[in-house]
Amino acid sequence: MRSANLLNDFAFKYVFGEDCKEANDALKSLLTVFLERKVNHVVVKNSEMVKDYTKMKSPRLDLLVEFDDQTTVDLEMQLRQTKDNLLNRFNYYLARLHGSQDMEGKSYSQLKETIVMVFFNLIIADDDDDICSLYTMRKYSGIPLVKDEKEDRMKLMTIEMPKVDLNKPLEDMNEQEKMIYYFLNCHKGLDDSKIKVMIESDGMIQMLEKRVETISDDRWKKIIEDFQKLHENEERIELQLELEEAQRQMKEARKDKEEVRKDKEEARKEKEEAHKEKEEAHKEKEEARKAILEADKKVKQMVCKMYEDGFTLEQISAYCSLNVDEIELLIKS
Repeated sequence: MRSANLLNDFAFKYVFGEDCKEANDALKSLLTVFLERKVNHVVVKNSEMVKDYTKMKSPRLDLLVEFDDQTTVDLEMQLRQTKDNLLNRFNYYLARLHGSQDMEGKSYSQLKETIVMVFFNLIIADDDDDICSLYTMRKYSGIPLVKDEKEDRMKLMTIEMPKVDLNKPLEDMNEQEKMIYYFLNCHKGLDDSKIKVMIESDGMIQMLEKRVETISDDRWKKIIEDFQKLHENEERIELQLELEEAQRQMKEARKDKEEVRKDKEEARKEKEEAHKEKEEAHKEKEEARKAILEADKKVKQMVCKMYEDGFTLEQISAYCSLNVDEIELLIKS
């Protein structure tokens, strides 16, 4: 068992990104296999990160490469074992990469293709068995944003390595599956029977093996271990930030819930107040009705008394401001 492990993104970047012919040939092979198009010339735009590994401060080591047609690919071996926010992160990387092109004084038809290619050691999309997935901009209905695929300049490619059947016979594996198998098991070296056969018979794997051998001594073991610690520390920081964000969202949710409770309580109080006002109005109306009935009763009593005392209807009418017909009705009722 050797220390080299291509799942470590520092080792991955060194093997494919060092400024030398062997690394460049290995990189062209990798891109040809996974992009499924012949790559004859490629330049690593940030190989200096590999040269000066002693000054590493950040464990994010993506490879930024450019083809002869100026297509740019951001290539990364992703170590994280949880997929929280990962696709959002790589969508951001893609947008940032695409937007970094200098378009001053140029037509947007001159925008170059940008691709973010990420190797995951976990399953991102569990609803299909596709190892390699290419994401582009589409409508909800699935119709591409642009009709001509060549005009689609922003692409995200995910390679989900756990979807490879490691028990599949070597002769049944395609080039992508073989390379992924090598990534996952190269640390075993010749102890793995399939790795041994591939090293003996597959030119592409032989090329990778020569690169992996350059990082298999004890000095590199220490460098890779230090980088792994750096990565784990950043992952702890990221998880802490995610935890703090989750706590903030929970606090906001509790605050919103309390606001809703207060609003409901205010609405209940207003409803009770409206009910009370309605009852008061009903009560006042009832009292007014009773007062009218009482007044009518007194008027009737007074009219009847005056009639009994010998007053004429005309005299009573003049006194009570009622006409004769109304007085007659009161006397007869």
